[in-house]
Amino acid sequence: MVSVGFADPVLSAQSTFRAILEATARPGSVQPLAAAVSAPPPLSAGAAALALTLCDHDTGVWLDVDLRAADDVVEWLRFHCGCRLVDAPREAAFAFATAPRTLPPLAELNLGSPDYPDRSTTIVLQVESLRSGMTLVLTGPGIRGRRTLRAGPLPDDMPALLAVNRGWFPCGIDLLLVTASEVAGLPRSVRIASEGD
Repeated sequence: MVSVGFADPVLSAQSTFRAILEATARPGSVQPLAAAVSAPPPLSAGAAALALTLCDHDTGVWLDVDLRAADDVVEWLRFHCGCRLVDAPREAAFAFATAPRTLPPLAELNLGSPDYPDRSTTIVLQVESLRSGMTLVLTGPGIRGRRTLRAGPLPDDMPALLAVNRGWFPCGIDLLLVTASEVAGLPRSVRIASEGD
């Protein structure tokens, strides 16, 4: 039996999309995800809400090894989103990962092109907390001065990954960190404050 999606698909997708937009426009800010979703593990409720909002039959979706191995997750995504699952991260509009260790190298994702930077991959990384963990001090568009985000678990070299990603700008990937009920954005425009800002 396939787990249910949004109880109210239109209103829930709208509220989730607003949270994603706010998280991306204000990098490092933590936005609530109000819509309740029942998703099969190891897909978290928050990641499932993002999938229901962002993915459809035109969307290439890459799943990490843990998600791809879960038949219930694959069936749920195909049933509720109709999305196309891809084997190569470079073919994905969205890449879903359950943990830092399951993330593909950034260079293996679609970084976009100078003419079409918006065609790059967005990573949706499930985390346990957006209130504790690694401390990132961020600067860049959408941030007045500096903003501090604590999140975990994250890759040990997260500051270096963000610096490399920023170096590809306007190409590069966007990253959404998601718990069961909150989301934070780290778009390609964000910088680590220690870079000299």
